[in-house]
Amino acid sequence: MKLASFNVENLFMRARALNGSGFSAEGREILKAQADVNAILGKDKYTPADKRRILELLDTLGLKKSDESKYAILRQNRGHLVKRPRGGPVEVVADGRDDWIGWVDLTLEQVDENATRNTARVIQAINADVLGVVEAESRPALVRFCKDVMPAVSGTPYDHIMLIDGNDDRGIDVGLMTKKKFNIVSIASHVDDEDEDGVIFSRDCAQYEIETADGNKLIVLANHFKSKGFGSPPVSDAKRKRQAERTATIYRQLRREHEFIAIVGDFNDTPDSDPLAPLFNQTGLKDISELQGFDDGGRPGTFKNGTASNKIDYILLSPDLFAKATAGGIFRMGVWGGKNGTLFPHFPEITKEAEAASDHAAIWAELDI
Repeated sequence: MKLASFNVENLFMRARALNGSGFSAEGREILKAQADVNAILGKDKYTPADKRRILELLDTLGLKKSDESKYAILRQNRGHLVKRPRGGPVEVVADGRDDWIGWVDLTLEQVDENATRNTARVIQAINADVLGVVEAESRPALVRFCKDVMPAVSGTPYDHIMLIDGNDDRGIDVGLMTKKKFNIVSIASHVDDEDEDGVIFSRDCAQYEIETADGNKLIVLANHFKSKGFGSPPVSDAKRKRQAERTATIYRQLRREHEFIAIVGDFNDTPDSDPLAPLFNQTGLKDISELQGFDDGGRPGTFKNGTASNKIDYILLSPDLFAKATAGGIFRMGVWGGKNGTLFPHFPEITKEAEAASDHAAIWAELDI
């Protein structure tokens, strides 16, 4: 059987702040402002300092003069957060969470249709029996993608599709798709897992039990750790380390009853990093890239240009499962490589960066189970 992981970077709708060439400083600022303002808006009482900060963040988001801007939407569903008097300054009129109902959303826009079809081409080409999907919007979006887009590129839709909404309200969740005879037997979500610092996972550490075509049980933990994209590095590093520690604990608990366990997804850090040390140094898990003959095309990374510093997508295997691995590799045909797209081959249908399937390559493993 073939197991794969692919960060599809949303299939249909995507926050406008995330679009464009690469991930811009402006995009990072917008995402951080949206997260920060919603954190303040959730407070029971707004202090004068809170109100000043709310106005600063609304200004960053372009929401001081209107409830809608290029990048964000202020939803005032009941009551009012702000008033905008003619000829006067904008003011926060709510004194706390109980005075109004609403929040700040990010403005979405449709992903390029060619890019969506190229995503389908990647999935068709790797032809995985079990596919971990990162940055998917919802289960209905994955179902629609399989039903409508896969056949458009002569691909075969997946038979079983599952996704549980996680903790990120931007529609970047983790899910799983499997072929016929690879039944999803059980699902467990870890969205509510907490430690002394609060909720652990930025999205989820979704836990799937799969019965393979040969009757074996495979446990897949699909994950998407905290990004380095915004927030000061110590904060994001600490969050990823908490996530790695909790995932390692879940893995050790599962090992008491299961031989074959895989942890897949986008960990947003390199194997030698301190945040990922709990997974790489304290569990005995094996990276599929350690397999003799692993085909990385001469580039160890999975993100953008494929340098070692961009090795952030993984398939980690329990020792018993790694012993069953027969092949593995990185599939880059959906990625636009370098400024001019010339660093490595890609699909001929990708004629510019905006048409790339993703900034992430897919990673795969053949397993004799």
